Amino acid sequence: MTGKQRAFLRSMCNEMPAILYVGKEGVTETFLQSVSEALASRELIKCGIQRGAPMSAREACEEICEKLSAEPVQCIGNKFCLYRPKDENPVIVLPD
Repeated sequence: MTGKQRAFLRSMCNEMPAILYVGKEGVTETFLQSVSEALASRELIKCGIQRGAPMSAREACEEICEKLSAEPVQCIGNKFCLYRPKDENPVIVLPD
């Protein structure tokens, strides 16, 4: 992913609310399934880390991206954004 594409996705992420939160259990299989379903329907999501979570936002972002073949877009404070395009008919068209 190029810097221009990442900047485009970051600008879209700024207005989004966090829809999923990593809790005290960390990144579980159930959480990964929820993230995968959200990425399948939305392509771009924002997640957050709750106070009792055993990891930082950056660590959670890296683990989720590795397990779900997603792209990290942005990680600031306790929030992070992920992107995974749909295989067919992507909704978000990235600039070249």
